[in-house]
Amino acid sequence: MVDRGLVVARLLHYAAVTLLAGVAVFPLYAYAVAEPKELSHRRHAVLLAAAIGTVLSGLLWFVFAVANMSGTLADVADKEVLWTVLSETTFGGVWMARMLLAVVIASVMANRPLGAGTAGRDVAAACLAAALMASLAGTGHAQIEEGWLSVAHVALDAMHLLAAGGWLGGLFPLGFILLDYSTRADAPIVDVDRILLRFSSMGYVAVVTLIVSGLVNSWFMVGSVSSLLNTSYGQILLAKLALFAAMLALAVANRFWLVPRMIEARNSAQPSFWLGRLRYHVLGEQFLGLMILLAVPVLGTMRPAVGQ
Repeated sequence: MVDRGLVVARLLHYAAVTLLAGVAVFPLYAYAVAEPKELSHRRHAVLLAAAIGTVLSGLLWFVFAVANMSGTLADVADKEVLWTVLSETTFGGVWMARMLLAVVIASVMANRPLGAGTAGRDVAAACLAAALMASLAGTGHAQIEEGWLSVAHVALDAMHLLAAGGWLGGLFPLGFILLDYSTRADAPIVDVDRILLRFSSMGYVAVVTLIVSGLVNSWFMVGSVSSLLNTSYGQILLAKLALFAAMLALAVANRFWLVPRMIEARNSAQPSFWLGRLRYHVLGEQFLGLMILLAVPVLGTMRPAVGQ
């Protein structure tokens, strides 16, 4: 039960932080001019919900992490055990710093008036959310290395997490923009074509970063083709890679098939057809991204394949 609870808690936290980072960064590259007020309202509501979810899931993660370390949920009520985890483990120190940052972000979101977004506030929110996303690298298997290898591994993990947050989290605001334009006649006025092309440009950077950092991290965690094929860790990693390949295939189809067709048809009698197709593809990417996120906490609770 404790192991399953730890996986669920980590999944909820990773999902909340990914959403927070992706939605916070989205307006920095998506809009050529100011974000429409209605979209700003909705994005702010999502950011607030994600920030609260981050705090709550972070607390749940700590509860099950303590239980996992001590062997029983009953020890979560033991002050001495709690203090030992917080003061004498790397996880405890990183967790406290991350929770402090998460509370700051939630407070900023809760005290920010709806529709009061400015470029400065957007940049500040994006930086805080990106820092929280990158700090997840301090809670993973990178801590098993020593010296410069540990620093390199944590840095690569942070790059991997930021790229994943930008792509996976950014799909959410992109999805509700596409939903508006495929179903509403009074949708806020934005240049959907340019938003899609800017998202694709960001996606190029994210995909290259994910591939490079993922390959190097796999070398740290797996070590050989034999370990990749013959261990549970390696097999789950292969499943994760297959999901990533499927997600990438959808993204390529969006960029080189659906988006050009949509641009060509924007003056036709049914411009919403291609928007609708694109929206379903984005929903598919979101589903595959969620499955990838599920694999991450599972791998995080397993012994790495290297050396097995």
